[in-house]
Amino acid sequence: MRRGLAAGLTALAAGGAARAAYAALTRYPPGGEKAWTRANHRGEPVTLLEGPAAALGAAAIQLLASRLPAPGPKMAPRRARALALAGAGALAFGVYDDLAGSGKRRGLRGHLGALAHGEVTTGAVKLAGLGAAGLASGLLIGGAPADVVIDAGLVAGGANLLNLFDLRPGRAIKVAAASGALIAAAGGADGRAAAAAPFGAALAMAREDLGERAMLGDAGANALGAMLGAAAAVSLPRPARLALLAGITALTAASEKVSFTKVIERTPPLRWLDTLGRRPPVPAGRAPAGGAGAPGGGALTAGALTAGAGTPAAGALTAGAGALTAGAGAPGLRTPPRRQEP
Repeated sequence: MRRGLAAGLTALAAGGAARAAYAALTRYPPGGEKAWTRANHRGEPVTLLEGPAAALGAAAIQLLASRLPAPGPKMAPRRARALALAGAGALAFGVYDDLAGSGKRRGLRGHLGALAHGEVTTGAVKLAGLGAAGLASGLLIGGAPADVVIDAGLVAGGANLLNLFDLRPGRAIKVAAASGALIAAAGGADGRAAAAAPFGAALAMAREDLGERAMLGDAGANALGAMLGAAAAVSLPRPARLALLAGITALTAASEKVSFTKVIERTPPLRWLDTLGRRPPVPAGRAPAGGAGAPGGGALTAGALTAGAGTPAAGALTAGAGALTAGAGAPGLRTPPRRQEP
C-alpha cells in the first residue's frame, strides 16, 4: 500500500510538472509559436508544445522520484535512469521529426522505401534514433543479451506505436493512460512505480488535447510510448515481455495496411471510447462553431479513462489524478492556434 501511495504521488507530481512545462513553453515557445503550430484533422491550428511538456514532466519526475524520500521502497536509481533515458531520447528525435519533417513519407514502408532509394528522411533518422534510445535503455536495465534485445524492442516499439494513435484528439492520451494502468496492474509494485510518471503526465494534458488546443505530436507520443515500453521492461517477466513485443510488432505491421481510425469508427465500443470527452463532429456543410475551447472541448477525468480497470494496482495510480485535469484550461495558459491524418 505504501508503494501504491508513492506511485500516486509520483503521478500527481509528473502531472504538475507537465502542466508547469506547458505553461512555460507556450509563453516562451522555442523558435517562435509558428514553428510549433500544425493543422489538425479538422484543419484547425493546434500547438505541438503539449508533447515536449508531457515528456519533460514525466522524465524529470521519474528521476526525482527515485532519489527523494517517499513511503515504502523506491525504484532502483539505475532503472529510473533507464526510463528517463528512454523518454529523453525519444523526445529529442521526436522534436527533430516534428520540426524538420515534411510529411511526404509516412509509415515504416515509406521511410524505409525512401532510404532504399538513397533518400534519408527525418522519419528514418527518428527510427534509427528510437532504436538507439531503446538499446541504451535496455543496456541500462541490464540482464542477459536476450533481455536487452527484448527491452530495447519494447522501448522503440512502444514509442513508435503510441505515435500511430496520435491522429485524433485525446486518442493517444487514452491509449497511454490505459497502457499505464495495465502495466501497473500486471507489473505489481515495480509496474506501479515505473508507469506512474508517464501515466500522470499524459492525464495532465488530456484537457488541452481533447479541447483541440494542442497535440502530443511525435515528440510527446514517442517519449510517453518509450517510457511505457521501458516501464513494461523493468516490471514484467520475460514471457510477458515477449508477448507484449509480439503484439506491438503485429500492430505496427498492421498499421501499414489497415487504418486504425476506420477500425475504431466501425467498432461501437471503441468509437465510444475514442470520442469520449471530445468536441462533437461538425455536420457536413457547416463551419465549426466556436473555437478550440468551445463547450464540449470536454473535461475528461482520470477516472473516466481507467474506469473498470478493477484492480487495486491501477487504482493506486488514479487516486487523486482527477485533480490533474481540473482547471487545466485556467487563465494564464496560452492556447495557440493537429497534424492531419495521412
